[in-house]
Formats: sequence, C-alpha cells, structure tokens
Amino acid sequence: MAAASVKCQGVWLLLWLCVRLTELRNARVSVDDDVLLPYAHGHGPSHSHRHVRDCQPVIHGNITHETWTSSNHSGLPEAESMQFVTNVPGSNRWVYGHITVVHDPQRTVSVLEPGGPGGCGMNQRSLVEETSKAAGCLYAQNAGFFNTKSGKCLGNVVSDGRMVQDSGGVQNAQFGIRRDGTLVFGYLSQDDVLDQSNPFVQLVSGVIWLLRNGEVYINESLEAECDKTQETGVFRTFVDVVSARTAVGHDAKGKLILFQIDGQTGSRGMSLWEVAEFLKKYGVINAINLDGGGSSTYVTDGSLSSYPSDHCESDSRWRCGRSVSTILCVHRRRCQPSNCSGNGDCVDGQCRCRQGWRGAGCDSLVCQPPACGPHGVCTASGCVCDAGWRGSSCSQECPPGFYGKGCNQTCACVNAGSCDPVYGRCTCPPGFHGNSCEQVCPLGLFGLTCAQRCRCKDQCPCDPHTGSCNVTLQGEANFTLYTAGHCLAKQMFTSWRREEEAHREQPHLTEVTWLIITLTLASLLIASLLVHLGRACRSSAPPHFLKRRDYSYVPLTDINGATSRSEDHAAKSRRGDFGLDDSDSQDELWSPSCSGKSQL
Repeated sequence: MAAASVKCQGVWLLLWLCVRLTELRNARVSVDDDVLLPYAHGHGPSHSHRHVRDCQPVIHGNITHETWTSSNHSGLPEAESMQFVTNVPGSNRWVYGHITVVHDPQRTVSVLEPGGPGGCGMNQRSLVEETSKAAGCLYAQNAGFFNTKSGKCLGNVVSDGRMVQDSGGVQNAQFGIRRDGTLVFGYLSQDDVLDQSNPFVQLVSGVIWLLRNGEVYINESLEAECDKTQETGVFRTFVDVVSARTAVGHDAKGKLILFQIDGQTGSRGMSLWEVAEFLKKYGVINAINLDGGGSSTYVTDGSLSSYPSDHCESDSRWRCGRSVSTILCVHRRRCQPSNCSGNGDCVDGQCRCRQGWRGAGCDSLVCQPPACGPHGVCTASGCVCDAGWRGSSCSQECPPGFYGKGCNQTCACVNAGSCDPVYGRCTCPPGFHGNSCEQVCPLGLFGLTCAQRCRCKDQCPCDPHTGSCNVTLQGEANFTLYTAGHCLAKQMFTSWRREEEAHREQPHLTEVTWLIITLTLASLLIASLLVHLGRACRSSAPPHFLKRRDYSYVPLTDINGATSRSEDHAAKSRRGDFGLDDSDSQDELWSPSCSGKSQL
C-alpha cells in the first residue's frame, strides 16, 4: 500500500513539473499586440532608385547616400552603454532608453540573423536575448523589419560579409559597413548593394532617413519612401505617432551610436521627429530608423534591459519581449575576416599578420607590383623570380655557367659555349656543335652551327672555326682524317676491282681446254713439218720420168738467164718428131734436189 502511494506521488510530481515548464514557456511569448509597421501591404515604395535620386534636394547632386570613415580606437573598450530618462521637449512625456557608443564598429558590430546563420532563410523569428546570447554579444538591439505573419526578413541583409538577401532595389533607408570600415547611411541602388570592389560586410534596411549630414531629413524621406498606408495609419502617421523606437547613427568621430527607447504606440515614447532632434543634439551626423513598437528591444550580456510593450500570451498583466528578425550585435573585437585571411593571427580583435602580409585583414602582400619587375611575382616571402633571373627585384640574369629557377642549376656547355639562363640550352661558338658543344664541326663544314661548307681546292678540309683552307689538323681530327682516307681508299679500290671484274668478258673455254687445244695444234704442226721434210727428201732422188724424151725440161732459173738458150731450146722443139699435147705438158713433174740445184 505504501509503495502504491509513493508511485502516485511521483506521477503527480511529473505532471506538475510539465505544467510549470509549459507556463514558464508561455510566460515569455508575446501576443504581438503593439505592431508599428510603415506599410499596409508589402514593404517599401514601388518606385525606383532613379526616382529617389531625382527627387532629392539639388545640393546633394546624384549621391543618394552618405559615407563616413569609422573610428578604430582599439585601446578603448568595445562600447559604452548608458541608460537615460529624459523629458520630451514640448510635452509632459518622459522616456526611458539606452544609448550605446561603439568605438570600433568595423570589428565589434555585426548584423545577425534571427537564431543565427540561416534564420532569414527559414523565416525564423527569435528573441533578441536568445540570438545575442548565442553570439556572445555585449550589447544588442533589434534591427530590420519583418513580415509579422510569415516571419520573413525584409530588405537587404548582409551578415559578417555574407550576403543573406538583397531587396531587389527597394528604396528604404539603409545602414551598412563596407569592408574598408566605411559607414554608409541612406538610399542604395541594387548595384551599390552588390558592388564587389568594396563590398558590404554588414547591411540592414530601415525605414526613414532621420538625419543627413547633421540635419533632419524626414520630409525628404517621406517623399522618397512613401508608398501606401500601413497598419497604424498612413505613412505620415508612422512618422508622427509616439511609440517605442530603435535607431542607428554615427557621430563626427566615426563612432557608431545605437539608440533605443521604450514606449507604447500612441501613448508613450517618441515620434521620429523627436528621435531625430534628440540624436541631433547628441551630436549624431547620419542616422536611420529601425523597427520599433513592440519590436524595440535592448539586451545587455544576454539579459533583457528594456521594457517591452507587447503583452504576454499567458497573462496580459505582464509584458514580454517579441521574437524579431535581425539584430545589431556589439561583441568583443573580432578580426575581419575572423581567420585574418589565413595570413595572420587574431589577437584582441586585431590581425597580427605574418611576415610578408599587411592590412587590417592580412589580405595584402607587402610586396606589391611592380616591385619584382617583369621577371618576377610578388609573394609573402618577397619576389619569386622567373627562371633565369635573380636578385631582390628579379632584375639580374643568372651568372655565367648557371641557369633555371633560382639560378641553382649548372650549365653543361664546354668549348666556351654560352648557356641559356632560362632553359640551360648551349649556344656553341663557331666550329662546335652538339647539346653541350662537345663536338667539333665535321670535316668539310665550319662556322656557327657548322652550317657552312668549306670552299678549299680538291675538297680539302678547312679550319672548323674560320673556314680557312690553310690549316693543319691536329690530334683527333688528323687521326680521323687518316682513318677516313684509309677507309675511303680501301673502299675505292674494292669498288674499282668489282667494277673491272663486272666488265671483264667471261672466257668461253677453261684453261685445261685451252691446253689440250694448244697441244693438239702443236702435234699437228709437228706432223705437218715431218711430212714436208719427208717430201723434200724424196724429191732429191733422180726422177723416174727422165727416160722420156718427148718433152723438154728447163729450169726456172734459166728462163731469164740467156736468150740463146731459149732460142736453142725452141729450135730443138721444132725439130722434134712430134709435138707435145696439153695432157703431157700438165703431167710433167718438178722436184728440187736435196742440194737445191736443178737436174735434167
């Protein structure tokens, strides 16, 4: 029984805790009943930036915004916040509010999205306390307008150098900080917003330019920004009605001034005219109005310091802070960019640049063109020279014998060849060639790159340097010439022998055949000689036909010898008994004697 009782008590305790948590959560939710909007439908005027430019006073020319160099007093605290209670001149109203003076706006002020990065993209709304506490803000106040139904952020928003959204050229008063620390107040074209030559690092849109160059600028703003009626009446009523207000401006020293007062729309607070006069007396030069009414909130170290005008959802007897969109956050000094561009360290909000870098964000090299001339590039370590060049400004060529990047490579050129300082290629003097000029010109060639032919008699070699024919080759060249001549002569003789053998008539018979033929002819000749000798010997014997007397025999040697013998012989022939017929005459035989004399 006791165990069951303890169990029941535990259940009731849990239920009670859940109820209390729900009550506490609901106790912080406002009902958004103090709404102060400048426009009834949409946000911002429908006319263009050109209309704003054309309608502004001639004294301002074509410039529709004002710029001011921000202060950068790093030795002072980031900001000084002051509470004030003041009587509004010309009335019996007293207002309670806060003024915050920021000494180094470029490094200590940020425009933050509701709940952190990405809040505007999700149409998120968040209490100023929550957003500021998460970001570590020292002081914070609400900033830009938003759609009370959808939660959408309105106007331009740039947060810590990140473009969150642009308004598309809607002409409302703007506050921004550019990368170089310049403070910007006024009306901007879309080109101004998107300019990247000196981009915005912080930017937020308000409604009504309160002060311009130290003068109240509300009437001109009514002309520039008026479009339609808004939830509390016409646009003029938005300006004239007393309510809680929030504003931002700067003084003559470039210090940023954050302004916030408590109020209730229509009953307490200030009109924009009264806000402008108050800021003017405080020394503010340029200022714009931000979201007010129930949105007006001021937070110190994550705790609510202002008195909201919205009633709490859980109990109308209490006032609760409103969930808003963007806020202005004053934080510890931060380096811009936070990582010092990767070239330095952030110390107490200032970038301590590493060697070779300079600038507030360590984003600029110490070495700047044309310090390195046409043959080098500026880097953090100084000039980095192109191949073939050296020196602090890359103005000196590599010394002879060296080439390449840093001139740290040794040339391989020989025979007085010059080395290209960039690539190390050798330029050979006359008489040499090769990658390292290691080869003398071939015989018969001379000059640069061995491109000229020798013009010596009988094609004799010349000096490889000058081409002179009066030269005595020495050393290797002489040996080469000797070797080449020997080889050439051998080749010539071999060629001639081959040509001679090729043109020589091939024999029809072999040597053995010719020997047999020679022996045969010699045998025939000897046989013929023997036959003739035999005949000669036989002819020396007495002829057998001497017994015949029917013809006469006259030796040939006597035919021309004496005439008398011819005549006697003729007479004897006529006295013969019979004459010779042809047949007998043809049968006569004559044969010389062995001694060579004729006989009858």
